[in-house]
Amino acid sequence: MTRLALFDMDRTLLEVETASLYVRYQRQIGEATLVDLLRTLGWVAQYTFGTLDMAKVAQKALRSLAGVPEIVVAARCDDWFRRVVERHLTDGGRLAVRAHQERGHTCAIVTGASAYASRPLARLLGVPHVVSTVFEVDADHRFTGRAVMPLCLGEGKLARAERLAEELSLSLDDAVFYTDSISDLPLLERVAEPVAVNPDPRLGRLARARGWRVETWRARP
Repeated sequence: MTRLALFDMDRTLLEVETASLYVRYQRQIGEATLVDLLRTLGWVAQYTFGTLDMAKVAQKALRSLAGVPEIVVAARCDDWFRRVVERHLTDGGRLAVRAHQERGHTCAIVTGASAYASRPLARLLGVPHVVSTVFEVDADHRFTGRAVMPLCLGEGKLARAERLAEELSLSLDDAVFYTDSISDLPLLERVAEPVAVNPDPRLGRLARARGWRVETWRARP
């Protein structure tokens, strides 16, 4: 039976976090202001230190998408990925995905970001599955301004990963999961092989205390 290999995206497969990169891109195309960027940087800092209420932030961020066609955001994210994000792909991530693929494992990106932000990376790496935060769309394929719960964070990420495993008739009992963030502890503790990649300080301390593998993945200069 094949094994699940799960990969976080921000600061794991990619050396950077993508939220602020996207807002910087929006500023370049005239869709965001400096205030928007500073607000996003503040959210990222709070998330890093574990003080961010992601449900509230998601509600605020998604309200601005209400009525926008899904295809517009998908196309915009494809352009953003090519122009801004692709260069930040880590060598360690690319090689790890390839190694799992060569062993016949089933790979998936499991991220708190949206599918629109993460699918371009999945296509680049040949990863067939994306587990992400889901934006609600109406019958006309326009965003409602709400997320489909749970968000793909913390316990929600675990729940969505378990759903994927069930759909594929696989198990997390022998899965491997690569991530940088202590917020992913529920899924790290559920899989057979947790791997801390570019870990934040709290995850780094915990990984070393528990004897988990710790790796450093960097993008090419």
